[in-house]
Amino acid sequence: MSEHISTAIHNGVATITLDRPEVLNALNPEMADGLRDATAALAADAAVRCVVIQGAGDHFMAGGDVRHFHSLISNTPQDVDKRIGAEIEAVHAAVLNIHSMPKPVVASVRGASAGFGMSLVAACDLAIAAEDSVFSLAYCRIGTSPDGGSTWTLPRMVGLKRAMELALLGDRITPAQARDYGLINWVVPTAELTKLTSELAARLAAGPVAALTRTKALLNASLATGLESQLAAERDSFLAGVKGAEFAEGVSAFVEKRPARFP
Repeated sequence: MSEHISTAIHNGVATITLDRPEVLNALNPEMADGLRDATAALAADAAVRCVVIQGAGDHFMAGGDVRHFHSLISNTPQDVDKRIGAEIEAVHAAVLNIHSMPKPVVASVRGASAGFGMSLVAACDLAIAAEDSVFSLAYCRIGTSPDGGSTWTLPRMVGLKRAMELALLGDRITPAQARDYGLINWVVPTAELTKLTSELAARLAAGPVAALTRTKALLNASLATGLESQLAAERDSFLAGVKGAEFAEGVSAFVEKRPARFP
């Protein structure tokens, strides 16, 4: 595991912490590799029912490490392609891991979320943000185009015109704007972010994990599926569910008027 990524697991909830607080958790090659490896490991861990991604200290992630980029500008194009290309491949693998992971992934955001930090928030299934958070796609400010899947996620979340605005201007937006745009789900008091994130993650971890897995897959597939195909997929998924222990517990709990205790 990378020294800039830490992972903790408690009661079925895994927490990935981006850990370079002295530079606002700016992404460097080691962190990119660590995020790829951590998301792959947690995706495969059946004991993990929910994943939270957060930043150490007062910020989520201020994008790529610009000082690292600056150190490479005099290198040969081949060397730049190799070194930055490897970093991009690593974070793109992490985004794919998050998208395909058979469990919900929650971004818990405070402070700066810029560049790949904002792309990472968009890649997560749910996002809860503190009142002190600020978001900016920001790539245009250093003379390049977005990565981390944001040119795929943002048009679907916020609409094409607004995605163009965020990407072409790189302006900062407030958490209230991010919520209204559809980038995040909740804005909470900064002092309560940790507690409310834990409550949300615990609620997801206590849910019917197989049903949530199928639901996440259905919703993600719907972005590239026609209605007829989606209806067929919903039928197959529902029938798979009703033959499982989660459904038996859920309907029994409803009839018996008690909280469900999913296996």
